[in-house]
Parts: sequence; C-alpha cells; structure tokens
Amino acid sequence: MFTGIIEAVGAVEGVSLEGDLARLRIQTGSVSEGVGLGDSIAVNGVCLTVTEIEGQTLAFDAVRETLERSALGSLEAGSRVNLERAMRADARLDGHIVQGHVDGIGTVRALEEAGQDVRLFIDCDSILAELLVDKGSVTIDGVSLTVVTAAPTSFDVVLIPHTLAETTLGDSRPGQCVNIEADILGKYVKSYVERSLAPHGAASLEAR
Repeated sequence: MFTGIIEAVGAVEGVSLEGDLARLRIQTGSVSEGVGLGDSIAVNGVCLTVTEIEGQTLAFDAVRETLERSALGSLEAGSRVNLERAMRADARLDGHIVQGHVDGIGTVRALEEAGQDVRLFIDCDSILAELLVDKGSVTIDGVSLTVVTAAPTSFDVVLIPHTLAETTLGDSRPGQCVNIEADILGKYVKSYVERSLAPHGAASLEAR
C-alpha cells in the first residue's frame, strides 16, 4: 500500500523488451536506501517489484497487462518518474490509501495558472470518471490529489507550488498521458451498491 506522497523523482536509464516483459532500469537516488529484492515501489503510481539492484539503480519488470493498462509503455531513457516506497505500518497516512493498481489512463487537456498554483484538467473514460467525486481523492502518476470538479468524462485538480516542484506533474503538457487511480473506498462503495441493487432490478423484471 502507498500514500501518494512522492519521495523522489527518478530517471529512467533504459527500457528493454524481453518477450511480454518490459524491464525498466531506474536511477532512484535515496529511494533505494534499505530496499531489497522483491520490495514494492510505486513508479508513476504503478506498484512494481524490485527485480535487480545495482547501487541506486533499480530494475523492475512490467508485464503486458501493466503496459496496456498504464502509461508505463511510453517511458524511455531520460523520462522522469515519481517514486514512492511501500508504506510502513507504523507511518502516518499523509495522503490517502493508494494501492498502486492503476484504473486507467487519462489525458492532460489543459493547464491554467492561478497565481502560484496550476489547475490541471484531465480527460478520461466515463467508466473512470464515475469513480470520482468533487473533493474526493485521486492519484495522478502516483501523486495524491483532491478532485476539484468531477465531470462525466473529465476532472480537474489544483497543483500547489510544492507539488509542481517535487513531482513530475510540474512537467505536464496538453496531450500527455497520465496514470489514474481512483480512491479504493469509492470503488468498493460503487461495487457494493451495484450488487445490492442488481437482485431487486432482476426481481422487478421477472414480476412483469
């Protein structure tokens, strides 16, 4: 589990394809401290397993499902990525509960400056948008943020100066693809309500 509070921004050293796998080699800086093989690290919001350690460079293997469901497939040497180690059980939950399981890919539509802040507008599929609510939590490329307005096929958030400086979101440009993870609590509530209502709907149809 993660919190969406980015520890550092790393740099992709290389990407190699090995069958259905993509091996990512990332210079992680201080994030590598204390990390062992098999540990989980969120890379742009995607939970990946450390498969190789060479100093501060860590390697991760991404399977086809991960590449198709996230924007990791677009990474190349030199790409900057947000990094967060798995949350400790005795640590503060400063952001929100983040699983590192991306729900889908969004596209940056626009950025609007408002003083020192930047309002970021994201377009996404309706299935993803319906998981979001105004003032609810959302993760964009691993960064825990608050939804300002949730629309049928889009949403927007506000990026404060700290977020702009300490994450890759400060590099966002229109047309760029980003990883989106909705709040797990909202997903469970939606699933529960749908399952609860389904039998009643079926019974009503049979009665006719």
